[in-house]
Amino acid sequence: MNNKPIRDTYLPYGRQWIDDDDISAVIKVLKGDYLTTGPYVSIFEQEVAKYVGASYAVSFSNGTAALHGACFAAGITQGDEVITTPLTFAASANCILYQGGKPIFADIDPKTYNIDPTEIEKKITTKTKAIIPVHFTGQPVSLDAVREIAKKHNLMVIEDAAHALGAAYKQKMIGSISDMTMFSFHPVKHITSGEGGIITTNNKEYYEKLLQFRSHGITRDQNRLVQNHGTWYYEMQFLGYNYRMTDIQAALGSSQLKKIDKFIDLRKKYASMYNEAFNHISELSIPFQDENGQSSWHLYIIRLHLEQLTASRKDIFEALLQENIGVNVHYIPVHLMPYYQGLGYKCGDCPHAEKLYEEIITLPLFPAMTEDDIRDVIKAVTTVISRYSKN
Repeated sequence: MNNKPIRDTYLPYGRQWIDDDDISAVIKVLKGDYLTTGPYVSIFEQEVAKYVGASYAVSFSNGTAALHGACFAAGITQGDEVITTPLTFAASANCILYQGGKPIFADIDPKTYNIDPTEIEKKITTKTKAIIPVHFTGQPVSLDAVREIAKKHNLMVIEDAAHALGAAYKQKMIGSISDMTMFSFHPVKHITSGEGGIITTNNKEYYEKLLQFRSHGITRDQNRLVQNHGTWYYEMQFLGYNYRMTDIQAALGSSQLKKIDKFIDLRKKYASMYNEAFNHISELSIPFQDENGQSSWHLYIIRLHLEQLTASRKDIFEALLQENIGVNVHYIPVHLMPYYQGLGYKCGDCPHAEKLYEEIITLPLFPAMTEDDIRDVIKAVTTVISRYSKN
């Protein structure tokens, strides 16, 4: 029996694309006058705002910090409830806790894997302050339905678009639609600044709050000072945080942003190759594509039909790893985490998300892949599924 894996080298599920232009951009900063927050931060913010069609953008040290800032700007405080999805990274809910609020998990739509607007409606109480929908894998949430609910109940909408830079909903870019939108620049995302995040908004009041929040609650704006001792004077007016992005990060982000269309085109091309290869395999489902949304394809997830397989998801997962395919699982539902269980959340709270979690596998998808890499993944998946198929 030939035990040689399909690939000789390990293929991760995601990885950054860094070229000489990116390196040169960072070196230029290193040779300049600013390393921390300087002119490149403002340039990057303006570029991101222009790209998504928003009036303002405020950068942060990472996406989690950006979400925290958005919750602060939204006025979320002790006792407030904020509705979000359980099928996300913990930061989407943790940012609510940071402000003393309570995350309320609304179950997903089992077809789209995004938060189900009908479940949001069921969770609203007199304490509800905001909704944080997550564009899971880059597929936009049904924003019309979410915004209609928000308008009806006078709620804020903060989009977690960590997966969705470059995505669009009904021809409008994600980042230009809701009260605030967060993007992440972690290395596996569409562009990277090493670590980094940003909030886009069309609201000047939120913009100013975000700027001050990321810098200890300090302002030098003469029009906002309670006192003024002189040109050196500044005031800490509320408890903020040191969440600033550096010029090093911003320069890398700006260089990366120039390549975003190329990156997204490659993601779409590779996702189409997967779709074509897997569409007729009865033992799995390919991702749903909503006609109202244009996905930016951050992740490619297959859903196993375990009733048609002789193996568990774990078995399939491990078999793919043996072929040097760096699969992953996105995500363990947040309410199942031990910390959240300690807060009173429990299994059964979100049955659709819990069932989906048991059946999904994330396949490699990133621009630096080659078509041969994609074909290796396709061969590995088809081989492993065939090995364990009941059909």
